[in-house]
Amino acid sequence: MGNVTVFILLGLSDNQNIEVLCFVLFLFCYIAIWMGNVLIMVSITCTQLMDQPMYFFLHYLSLCDLCYTSTVTPKLLTDLLAERKIISYNNCMTQLFVLHFLGAIEIFILTAMAYDRYVAICRPLHYTVIMSRQRCNEILAACCTGGFVHSASQSLLIACLSFCHHNEIDHYFCDVYPLLKLACTDTHRIGLFVIVDSGLIALVTFVVLMVSYFLIAYTISVYPAESRSKALSTCSSHITIVVLFFVPVFFIYIRPNITFPEDKVFALFYTIIAPMFNPLIYTLRNLEMKHAIKKMWYHQIPSYKKQIP
Repeated sequence: MGNVTVFILLGLSDNQNIEVLCFVLFLFCYIAIWMGNVLIMVSITCTQLMDQPMYFFLHYLSLCDLCYTSTVTPKLLTDLLAERKIISYNNCMTQLFVLHFLGAIEIFILTAMAYDRYVAICRPLHYTVIMSRQRCNEILAACCTGGFVHSASQSLLIACLSFCHHNEIDHYFCDVYPLLKLACTDTHRIGLFVIVDSGLIALVTFVVLMVSYFLIAYTISVYPAESRSKALSTCSSHITIVVLFFVPVFFIYIRPNITFPEDKVFALFYTIIAPMFNPLIYTLRNLEMKHAIKKMWYHQIPSYKKQIP
């Protein structure tokens, strides 16, 4: 820890007008994230979709998105209107741990959803046995365990560093590389560990995802046009979200211990933009989600009318 008790976040910009504009934009995004993800969770919970493994994982992906973006966005919104952006050492370490914990869980859930689609399309006769509710719960528990191990290992290493008198973080939240840049000890080995722990895990997961969808595409190539179209619609939604989340992660974590000004922009994609677009992509391109939302909405309207005297 050293002598540092607080960190100063330099934020997104030095221009106050730009920060006010960003505040309005990100406030809208944060409201949209809450509305969209809560709508998905309620729609899945209140209908029969929760019994299907794909929507079981989508429910927890939406919950993870909400918690993930809430780790960063409220603090960002507050800082955009503040003259001095300060975060305590303890809060910084907590934010670092929670952010990587939830981020890793999201990556593993996306992988679980790809596995679910692979089994559903490539092994349909064994689908109900392989993707039973017990198996889904076990996969979810493994996602959480993997996220904890990943985040705890990195956070402990960062917490053991000495920061001396350097406390200005050139970012809008506490992340590994900006903190390593402030350390007054040798961070070369920790930087290599971060590449392996964050970068390579993300890269290997992405490759596994792409291979699974290549196998799915090969399998459905012999399907009738209608069945092929339905399968592609479901998978394309997932692939869009995977690319939107993974590409910025690659840019930031698969490289040596250095930082770029563009890191802040790329970080916005997986902290705010992706959680906002996830509900939109899944509801616009998924007929079952559309029907679930309509069913819940039309069910609520008669109930509301009955209460009106």
